[in-house]
Amino acid sequence: MKKALILLGCPEAPSQTPMAVYSVYKLTSLGYQVTVASTPSALKLLEVSDPQEFYVKNKIDIESCLENLEEGSFDLLVGFVHKDAAVSYFVTFYSILNTTSIAVVFERDSEALENYVESIEQSTEATIVSARAYHNPTPLRVKFDRALKKLED
Repeated sequence: MKKALILLGCPEAPSQTPMAVYSVYKLTSLGYQVTVASTPSALKLLEVSDPQEFYVKNKIDIESCLENLEEGSFDLLVGFVHKDAAVSYFVTFYSILNTTSIAVVFERDSEALENYVESIEQSTEATIVSARAYHNPTPLRVKFDRALKKLED
């Protein structure tokens, strides 16, 4: 079975949690065993959003995950990026895993969004899904679905 890792940082942006649950759902339906590595606060929001673990079954603290990470541990990396720290985490995990990767980049400020995208483009060869989004996850969902469709082809 293919394995995917989803990275979640600070859950400040309301779009992150529903997109994370949706991403787990989509990847599971594509045959991936999905693990979510997150900060403690993002984990709490996931637990409230999916209390019976219908979607998010495998969770780990992002720091613990990083400590034990090795190349080849996962077949796909999906990172949610809406802060500078998230860019750093994504690039670090990308560098270690050396695998197919998707950066889901979102921010309400267009200049910050552009900076995050540029940083990821300069440091990785990841597919970038980006949208000016904060409260509404729909633009991200549509673009994420397109990126997954390309992976399938």
